[in-house]
Amino acid sequence: MTALRTGKSIPIVEARKILTKLPEQLEKDKVAIAITRHGTPVMALMSWEMFEAIEETLDIMGDPELMEALRQSIKEVEEGKLIPLEDIKAGFTEEELREAEA
Repeated sequence: MTALRTGKSIPIVEARKILTKLPEQLEKDKVAIAITRHGTPVMALMSWEMFEAIEETLDIMGDPELMEALRQSIKEVEEGKLIPLEDIKAGFTEEELREAEA
């Protein structure tokens, strides 16, 4: 997942001039750009990948059952309650493992 970082801020007039170049910059830099009007941020511009990552994170955070499962998983990791990968793989056939890797 992509971490949300705010890059530079640019006035809306400037953004309008360079709009067609911004997708490449946003994808390369992995940042959101604040678009300002009279020095005040009025919108954020980000790559589609970043938008989808934020949307997915919000969906997860809005689901109480998923959040409880996440909290429980974090607690188990902190307590060292881990299952070795070899033990997990032992529960699957070779064909299932190949399909999972494809």
